[in-house]
Amino acid sequence: MTSPPHTFRTVFPVLALCWLAVFFDGMDVNIYGAVMPHMLDDPGLGLTPASAGTIGSWTTFGMLIGALVAGNVTDWLGRRPLLVASITLFSFGSALCALAASPASFGAGRFVAGLGLGGLMPLCLAMVMEFAPPRRAALTTGLLMTSYHAGGMAATGLGLTVAPSAGWRWVFWAGALPAVVAVPLLLKLLPESPGVLLARGDRGRADAVADRYGLPRPTPVEAPAAGARGRLDAVRALFAPGSRWATPLLWLASFSGLLLVYGVSTWLPQMMRANGYDLGSSVSFLLVINAGGIVGLLIAGRTADRFGAVRVSAIWFVLTAAGALLLKSQLPLGWTYVVVACTGVVLFSAQVMVYAATNTLYRDSERAAGLGWVAGVGRTGAVFGPWLGGVLAASGHDTWGFTAFALAGLLGAAAMVCVPLAAGATRQRAVAKGSPV
Repeated sequence: MTSPPHTFRTVFPVLALCWLAVFFDGMDVNIYGAVMPHMLDDPGLGLTPASAGTIGSWTTFGMLIGALVAGNVTDWLGRRPLLVASITLFSFGSALCALAASPASFGAGRFVAGLGLGGLMPLCLAMVMEFAPPRRAALTTGLLMTSYHAGGMAATGLGLTVAPSAGWRWVFWAGALPAVVAVPLLLKLLPESPGVLLARGDRGRADAVADRYGLPRPTPVEAPAAGARGRLDAVRALFAPGSRWATPLLWLASFSGLLLVYGVSTWLPQMMRANGYDLGSSVSFLLVINAGGIVGLLIAGRTADRFGAVRVSAIWFVLTAAGALLLKSQLPLGWTYVVVACTGVVLFSAQVMVYAATNTLYRDSERAAGLGWVAGVGRTGAVFGPWLGGVLAASGHDTWGFTAFALAGLLGAAAMVCVPLAAGATRQRAVAKGSPV
C-alpha cells in the first residue's frame, strides 16, 4: 500500500493523545503548589513548611521510580498499556490525597501519584519522537510539552477559584478525573509503537501502523531487542564509546532542570508570598510562569530544530539563572509579572530540550531506555528541589530558594555545553546538527 507523507498531519493523532495525557500530568504536578498556601492554613491537616517540602520530595521520589521502571519495561510491555497504567495510578493517588486525614496519609497519596507521573512523561516523549517528522523532533517535543504548562495553568485556576470557596480537597478530586477522561481515549485511539510490535515478532501490525502514519517500516536494527537481555543491552548501549561520557552529562543537566521545574512548581507561590506579595498574587505567579512556559516551548522547539537542542538548552539554562536572581529583588508588581513570565519562557524549555537532545545522541533502539534514564536519574533533582525549598522555608529563608535555583541553572548550562565535546565523532556531528544519529 502507499503510505501517506510523513508530516505533522500524520503525527497529529498521536501528538494530540499524548498532549492530553501530559496535560493531566502538568495539572497534577502543579496542584500541590497551587493549593499549598491553603493547606498550610488548614489546622485540621497539620501541615508545616518542613513537612510540605518533604511531601513534595516523596512525590518526585515516586516519579524517579516510575520513570526508571517505565523506561526499562516499555519495550517489553508496550507503550500504550504503560501509559494507561500511569494515568490510572496518578489519578488514584490524587483521590487518596483528597481523602487524607494527616500529612503522612497525604504524602502516601502523593507518592502513589508520583509513580504514575514519573512513568508517563518518558513514555509520551518516546512515542512522539518516534512518530515525529524528520528533523522536526524538537518542535514536536516542544508542542507536546506545552500541554504540561496548560495543565499547570488549569491547576492554578483551580487553586485560585475552587480552593478558597470549596476547600483544597476538591482540587485533588479534580486530579482524579484523568482516569475517566483520558484512559478510554488512549485505549481506543492510541497506536502501539511499530518498533515494539516488531520486537514482539508482530511484523504485520508493525508494518500496518507504520504505513498508516507515514513512517518508514521498522527494521530489526531499529527495533528494541526483546526480553530481559534486550533491555539490558539497551542500557549498556547508553555507555557505548559514542555516548559513554555524554550520557552522565545529560543526567546532570536533567538533574538541574528538574530541580528547577519541580522546585519552582512547588514553592514559587510561597516564596513570592514571603517576598511581600499577597496570597492572590503569589498563586497567580504560578499561572503566569506556566503561560510563559507555553510560549517558550514553541520558541525553543523551532529554534532547536535550526540550531540544535543542546545549544538552545545551554543558553536557556543561563537565562533561567538570570531570571531567578531577578525574582529575588523587590520589583514593582507589574515588572515582577514580566520577569516571572520571561523566566517561564526559558525555565521549562531548558529541561525539555535536554529530552530533545536524546533524539540526536541515541539510536532508535536506544531512545526509550535513554529517555527513561535521563528522566529517571534527573528525578533526583526533582526530589531535591522541593525538599530544599521546604528546608529554606522552615528556617525562615524562603527567598534563598531563588539563589539555589540560579545555581542549578548554571550547573545545567555547564553540563549541556560539555555534551557535544563528550560525544563520539559520529554522534558529535549529529548533536551539532540537531539531527538523529
